[in-house]
Amino acid sequence: MTRPNRGSNLINLESVSKSYGTTSVLDGVSLGIAARERIGVVGRNGGGKSTLLRMITELDPPDAGRVARATGVEIAMVDQRDALTTGATIREVVVGTGAEHEWASDSAVREVLSGLGLGALGLDTDVTRLSGGERRRVALATALVKQADLLVLDEPTNHLDVEGIAWLAAYLVGLRRALIVVTHDRWFLDAVCERTWEVIDGQVVQFDGGYAAYVLARAERARQAGASETRRQNLLRKELAWLRRGAPARTSKPKFRIDAANALIDDEPELRQPLELKALAQKRLGRTVFELKDVTVNAGERVLMEHLDWNVGPGDRIGVIGVNGSGKTHLLRVLIGQQAAAAGKVTIGQTVQVAYLSQELTELPGNLRVIEAVKEIRSSAELGGVDMSAGQLAERFGFESQRQWTPVKDLSGGERRRLQILRLLLTQPNVLVLDEPTNDLDTDTLAELESLLDSWAGTLVVVSHDRYLIERVCDSTVAIRDDGTLAALPGGIDQYLAERASARAAARPVPTAKAAVEHAPAAAAATQDVRAARKELTRLEREIARLDKREAQIHVEMAAKATDYAAVATLDAELRELLSAKEAAEHAWLELAE
Repeated sequence: MTRPNRGSNLINLESVSKSYGTTSVLDGVSLGIAARERIGVVGRNGGGKSTLLRMITELDPPDAGRVARATGVEIAMVDQRDALTTGATIREVVVGTGAEHEWASDSAVREVLSGLGLGALGLDTDVTRLSGGERRRVALATALVKQADLLVLDEPTNHLDVEGIAWLAAYLVGLRRALIVVTHDRWFLDAVCERTWEVIDGQVVQFDGGYAAYVLARAERARQAGASETRRQNLLRKELAWLRRGAPARTSKPKFRIDAANALIDDEPELRQPLELKALAQKRLGRTVFELKDVTVNAGERVLMEHLDWNVGPGDRIGVIGVNGSGKTHLLRVLIGQQAAAAGKVTIGQTVQVAYLSQELTELPGNLRVIEAVKEIRSSAELGGVDMSAGQLAERFGFESQRQWTPVKDLSGGERRRLQILRLLLTQPNVLVLDEPTNDLDTDTLAELESLLDSWAGTLVVVSHDRYLIERVCDSTVAIRDDGTLAALPGGIDQYLAERASARAAARPVPTAKAAVEHAPAAAAATQDVRAARKELTRLEREIARLDKREAQIHVEMAAKATDYAAVATLDAELRELLSAKEAAEHAWLELAE
């Protein structure tokens, strides 16, 4: 397929407006998407991000204005609904009903199926039997194999684990296609996107660069304008300080001016004082928080973890990661006593007061209004070192004065999540256990939550696929491995991804000449041609093994340098050449084996 040249616009929006009832979501928006441009879309929940995507893809018509698509431009979209064909198999949904050799010979299709782990699910599996995360992977694979000119992704990282998100980011960076993505995953935004659009007050404000550049631009814009929103400016400065003082991989390549960034954060203190917070936590908690000895964790009849020893102490801030289905949620429930351990001993400290944020939204009183649901817990509280009324607390979590009188049952998923977190914090726990807290939250709310956690003196255990959140609020990381063990990760998520890549490479079988010869016709085995074929098979096996080893090394390097665009592009080019050579070698091996 001939791709449009970089710089030429694929889609143009001209003075587009869209309203729902009396609410104006988009108001006179004009913008364009160029070929091979990668754009991240951020903004408050309900602010119009998904509506913008539906205008771009022409799924919804605008009330006013015009959407123009260049001739021949193909669009592939993944929305939040994952509307897969009922009763179809994974194979039928992703690659259609054609003969297997038609798609199996395409290295790009094989790369997607392998990267998203669909082969392990079984291509003949009925999609109606899949979990939410598995359905998300199938929907992504379907869009990626279409080779469309423009990929439109609405929250593509939902339900994906850390490893899946890292693969998707590296894959998208290497594509020669345009991309527009709505996501709350700030690490993903920085790793993938070259531009950022903020949907706010019916308008779309455009910024160069990913999330880090977007944060700086907002902070600098507020400073230059002399805005009066002091708290909002301070929050942006705090977020910028984190981005500039963080891991070298994040701070080595932002496209904004480093001098300007440093000038904005010269007087910004450290995000938190770990030793001071730990000392406060010890006064409130004592010596023991959670202690697990020789514990077995089950999910029904299935054993998830055995002989587990784990101590969580006062002031610890721990991130827990692992593949979907590894048992992270069950581990949290055993930790806090909500689920009994199948074997072993679980000790919970006498002074521990746990607040547990589950993935469900069933704990909220649907019959109350927002402000009543806040006052039900506490009418005022000290949060982040400041005394606040119930109304101020609700406003800090994104509920403006009029919205505070909305019935809880009428709130969106993101609003219900915000209210759930606020109510938990108001119980004034000394231990927070959070299971996927970023679900349905926008980037501004996440920054607000992280700012509050910076000054919170207590023990924090977080399960999340959001790499940014884990690195931002946690001081240590542990992973549930495939063998059911819990391992500390001194090298953080980079170490985890490298270990997973090495394990995949070690487990990949290499075809043997013996198997090929055993299936060859007996008469041909006696001929000179077959002896020559055996020799060539052996040479090809060595070549394939060498290429496999280098492929695994490249994936490890890409995971480690996922936010370094230049390095990832170079590695991706090498990977594509390697895969082409590997495909040729495997094809030659198959011909000789026959």
